Amino acid sequence: MAKNKRERNQNPQPFIADDDSVASTKKRSKAPKHHQKQDKMISSGMSSKILKEALLQQKEIEEEGSGGNVRNAFGSFEEEHNKHEEEDDIDDFGGFSETQSQFGNYDEEIDEDDEKLLEAFLSKDAGPQRTLADIIIQKIKENDANVASEARPLPQLDNSLIDLYKGVGKFLNKYTAGKMPKAFKHIPSMQLWEDVLYLTEPENWSPNAMFQATRIFASNLSAKKAERFYRLVLLPRVRDDIRKNKRLHFALYQSLKKALYKPAAFNKGILFPLCKSGTCNLREAVIIGSVLQKVSIPMLHSSVALMKLAEMEYCGTTSYFIKLLLEKKYALPYRVVDAVVAHFMRFLEDTRIMPVIWHQSLLAFVQRYKNELRKEDKNNLRLLLETQKHKLVTPEIMRELDNSRNRGEKEDDLMLLASPVSVINKTIEEDRFDIPEVPMEED
Repeated sequence: MAKNKRERNQNPQPFIADDDSVASTKKRSKAPKHHQKQDKMISSGMSSKILKEALLQQKEIEEEGSGGNVRNAFGSFEEEHNKHEEEDDIDDFGGFSETQSQFGNYDEEIDEDDEKLLEAFLSKDAGPQRTLADIIIQKIKENDANVASEARPLPQLDNSLIDLYKGVGKFLNKYTAGKMPKAFKHIPSMQLWEDVLYLTEPENWSPNAMFQATRIFASNLSAKKAERFYRLVLLPRVRDDIRKNKRLHFALYQSLKKALYKPAAFNKGILFPLCKSGTCNLREAVIIGSVLQKVSIPMLHSSVALMKLAEMEYCGTTSYFIKLLLEKKYALPYRVVDAVVAHFMRFLEDTRIMPVIWHQSLLAFVQRYKNELRKEDKNNLRLLLETQKHKLVTPEIMRELDNSRNRGEKEDDLMLLASPVSVINKTIEEDRFDIPEVPMEED
């Protein structure tokens, strides 16, 4: 036994190199790193199987995404997609569920009773909203009587171009993350950009593809063209998603925030058509309105939006958007303030019961702009509150109107009106040497 110990001490190298001996001892040597064992773990037969499977998958992807052997000035679709080029950071929404909300549980803001009351103000004879596909199909059928029977006719474009963008559309249908095809990025610079966009079937894009498309079009299209994209592609998709899922996909919510990159196009393409449709329900108003709450909007665009909403034919949820814009506390021009007063005075002889959101929007207006109202405006609003009352909100509105100055008056004038009793300012006479004695405690 002692002899064996001595041999091990004299020649330790064979003992350390023996893997079986190491495994049998309690004190194990440091485990080799993962990448050092990789070659031993995968046999040559397994490597060939993996390589074969990868080649098969690559072939399937090429057959699916190529749309035929289509090549034009932009190059083939697959090559452009796989090119490693420098590009802006792309947001990946792979970790979010299909119906995840961006701003928490907004169901708390939706009152069932108020929602039912708002339904009385919805337009009953409003037609279905028009999409880009509807407009292009109508245009094609008007110009060509031969395709009138086809459900989805193709525009008169080059066949290679049609095949290319059909392939792009199939790719966007399954898009989750990564670079967008270069052929798609060329669409904003095309003269017939709407026809080419129609070929990609925007109604079938994935939510993440819609976000990337909104980024591209908001940056590269003019305000007028961006407005058409918002109104004909983005808005119908957003409303459809809310109607189906009762909430909005995270990527589509981000698309709305990106759309505000062009505020004028957002107002004309999303906000105004939504209110003019007469079918905007409270859930849609709360979700889309939260975008207006979160994003900073220039005062000029908000002023225009307030004027247009005030002059528009009333729909119940219009009050919600008016309230949101008022609560952003802009220094509004007098013209906009007068337009909002005229908006509320339209309900002086309305016999319908106004929803709570209408009273809340009036309270928000009076709280913020009470000192910018004329005396006759305040008198008119008092008359309005005699016919349209809410037991909790109306007293607050009256209090705000009573304790405010009129337009053009200074704060000093309000002080004189509030305290008409004259104050006598007379100095107090005292003798500084006549100091009363203060008893001191004895030590």
